[in-house]
Amino acid sequence: MQKVVGYVVSDGRLLVFTHDDFPLEVTGVQVPAGTIESGEQPAAAVAREVWEETGVDVRIVRALGVEQYDMWPSKPELHERYFFQLAPRGDSLAERWRAGEELPSDGGAPQWWTCQWIPLEQAHVLCNGFGARLGEIILGASDGTTVEGG
Repeated sequence: MQKVVGYVVSDGRLLVFTHDDFPLEVTGVQVPAGTIESGEQPAAAVAREVWEETGVDVRIVRALGVEQYDMWPSKPELHERYFFQLAPRGDSLAERWRAGEELPSDGGAPQWWTCQWIPLEQAHVLCNGFGARLGEIILGASDGTTVEGG
C-alpha cells in the first residue's frame, strides 16, 4: 500500500496533531499522512493530504525518500511511505487549531483532531514510524544551514 508522509516545517517547528476522540495511547502524535490515490503522484498526494487533514496550504521543499513500515499488529498491511519536507504558504498560522472530517471517506463517524506546532527537537514523540526521515531535516538545521520554509 503506497502512502505519503508530510513534514510541514516552519521556524524550526513541526506541524503535528493528536486525535480528540481517542486516547493518546491509541493514536499517538501524528503528522499529516495518507494514501496515494490511483493515478496520483506522491508529491500531489502529500499536498492534498496536508490540506485535507489540517487546512494548511503547502509547497514541496524536497522529497526525503521512501521507507517501508509494517502496521502489524494493528493492521495486516505493509506501507511503502514517501516522505516529504513541506513549507506552509502564507504567514499567519495559528499555534493550535481544530481540524477534522465531518463525513469521513470510509463512512465512519466524524473525526476531530488538534493541530499544533512543536519544536523539531521534540519530534521523537511521533508514533507509527512517522519520524523515519526527520533526521535529514534536523541535521540540516543543526549544521548551520537554514531549513527552507522555516
